[in-house]
Amino acid sequence: MKLVILLFTLLFCPCLSAIQVDPGKGSDANDGVKAPVKTIARGVRLAQPGDTVFLAPATYYESVVLSGKKGVPGKPITIDGQGAIIEGSEPVRAAEWESLGAGLFRKVKLMPRMDPAILGRWFFLWNGRMNHMGRTSKGPSAPLKKVADLLADEWTYVQEDDAFYVKLPVGVDLDAANLRYPLRSSGVVLSGDGGHLVVRNLTCTHVYNDGFNIHGDQVDTVFENISAIECGDDGFSAHEAAECRVDGFVSIGNSTGLCDTVSSVTHFKNVYVRDCLGHDIFFIGDSPHSMENVLVESSAAYAFSVAQHGDRPQNGLSRVTLKNVVIRRQPGETGDLKVTRGGLLKAENCTFIGLNVLVTPGAEVELTKCVVKGGAEKPEIIIFDEATWKGAGNQYDLKSLRKGPNFFTPQTFAEFQQKFGSDAGSKWEEVATSPSGVGADEVSLERLRTK
Repeated sequence: MKLVILLFTLLFCPCLSAIQVDPGKGSDANDGVKAPVKTIARGVRLAQPGDTVFLAPATYYESVVLSGKKGVPGKPITIDGQGAIIEGSEPVRAAEWESLGAGLFRKVKLMPRMDPAILGRWFFLWNGRMNHMGRTSKGPSAPLKKVADLLADEWTYVQEDDAFYVKLPVGVDLDAANLRYPLRSSGVVLSGDGGHLVVRNLTCTHVYNDGFNIHGDQVDTVFENISAIECGDDGFSAHEAAECRVDGFVSIGNSTGLCDTVSSVTHFKNVYVRDCLGHDIFFIGDSPHSMENVLVESSAAYAFSVAQHGDRPQNGLSRVTLKNVVIRRQPGETGDLKVTRGGLLKAENCTFIGLNVLVTPGAEVELTKCVVKGGAEKPEIIIFDEATWKGAGNQYDLKSLRKGPNFFTPQTFAEFQQKFGSDAGSKWEEVATSPSGVGADEVSLERLRTK
């Protein structure tokens, strides 16, 4: 069946050339058309506007670097992974490490360079499981342990020696321990002046930075059916003035599910996020973003944040629009949906479960036909003075509601509505099931849980 689909694609797609990449059977001496090339890098170099680079569905130990590549309107350069995996890690080999005895091993200059940004994202894979040592990018992080304090199955780094240390149970061979480290920075990389690019059907995993890292002045970049699994920083991250459309994105076990910043413009559809550490969703900058048909099973330290970028002059608001989005805090936890100065959040038919809503001075939130209700406990809505709140047709099941110094209860909710001219048609009551047309379509969003 796969062969039939591939032949149909080759015969009827609008590409000029179908360039084949196969790490097992290919050679970079080939042209990719008559016979496959071996590496993604060679396939990308060969690709011209209108071409599609087809990856054999295998595991690749190299990044997809599209920096400086450009298609043209109507003739994008396309990377079709066909289910391929970009693997960012490499094995820890005993022959390259120094044994210090008592289960302790050291490697000096494991990486070509090591700086605080990389170290803050760092992890080892311990028999296939990420070991962050309680540290994560964009989230709470424990200090690095002293070497003398390491317990079995732990690691640390000493800056003065540029050395990593790992501790195993006494008598366990380093090769037998099955350790890996993230050698590669990001899975898919775009930078510089580029655009009219398509990336589809691809999974990036175990890089120390982002699964999909988008920089520069990118125009008309499209991502379809992509996944970022267990990356050291963001699953997807657009920067500078990059313009991206994403349809079909799974983000699992990353430090941040997705983080878009500076003046990037991003639009997401059909997104599933879970098991992240620092942030689940983070928009920070001065430009618009949107999300539609999204399920977030929230467990990160910070669930959802919208803010201006704090270290540069701003050109405008960080504007985020949500439609048919569920953010569900995991059982036993409470998180925050936070919009801070320069942030504007508009949400329609969304459901927020177990999230306190915090709107700080200079921020604005507009909820229409949304549900805010409890998970581990009933949430609070806190709206600061000099913050703007607009609501209509919402359903609240809250612990408390505060606007500036004014506190409101279910019995005094009508006073809030009248005093602030907000929330016409909204109700504050404990209801098991939301009325039709209010909140997200949770049943339909369950289909996004694919892994």
